[in-house]
Amino acid sequence: MKNKISIFATFSIGILAFWLVLFAFLPNLLVLFSSFFTKGEAQFILFDFTFANYIKIADSLYLSIFLGSFKIAMITTISTLILAYPFAFILATSSKKYRSLLLLFVIIPFWTSSLVRTYALIAILKTKGLLNAFLLGIGLIDKPLEIMYTQTAVYIGMTYTLLPFMILPLYASLEKMDKRLIEAAKDLGASTFSQFTKIIIPLSLPGIIAGSTLVFLPSLGMFFIADILGGAKDLIVGSFIRNQFLTFRDWPFGSAAAMVLTLIMFVMIYLYSRASADTSQKSAL
Repeated sequence: MKNKISIFATFSIGILAFWLVLFAFLPNLLVLFSSFFTKGEAQFILFDFTFANYIKIADSLYLSIFLGSFKIAMITTISTLILAYPFAFILATSSKKYRSLLLLFVIIPFWTSSLVRTYALIAILKTKGLLNAFLLGIGLIDKPLEIMYTQTAVYIGMTYTLLPFMILPLYASLEKMDKRLIEAAKDLGASTFSQFTKIIIPLSLPGIIAGSTLVFLPSLGMFFIADILGGAKDLIVGSFIRNQFLTFRDWPFGSAAAMVLTLIMFVMIYLYSRASADTSQKSAL
């Protein structure tokens, strides 16, 4: 019996390893190699080794695209954290009878394509959309708000799409929190603010770090939201890389930009693992 289980485990791991090598490692390796070549007039790639593509990224024009993308990703991360934390706390502290229903509300968006949900936001945010109709109806505004095709619409779309990725890690951390620590703080006379800042936030820090990573990294590449809701007025890294491949046919430069973005993601994942390890050690102490 043990031999059968061992054979099945080896086979499963082998299939998974083959899948990852074929569809993840090799494509990224090809992108890495092509980033060191040059663009041809008739061919996508000329096999002339060069570092020019990486040097070109250091130009102020392209650096501004990366910095603008970091700004969008940072604001999206902060906004999702502010919105997700109260909901995750309510979710973690609610009775089991309601917890399943609340979790369902979080998971339901995954049942629909994020592209479809982004197009659905147009019906809400446009000049004659549901949001303006509601605000005009209650007399809060005198004329429709111009939200579509602005950075505000991009932030709303990013936050809406990535909010579940912040809620779930926060919920996982808050749900494991020892409630006796809060009760002890109350008995010792700690105010609600002190309980939140000195007990709840430190205990939920792994969830904050995990959620921020899961939101920040996709925000750098979700170009379709900026294109649909922002009217492609603000170029982000994802749309910049897409344009290099599909519009300008400069595969080597697009590959170099993709590798820089991949490197940034690896650095952030490394920092996340280090921060999580440090937090775990402090919690154990």
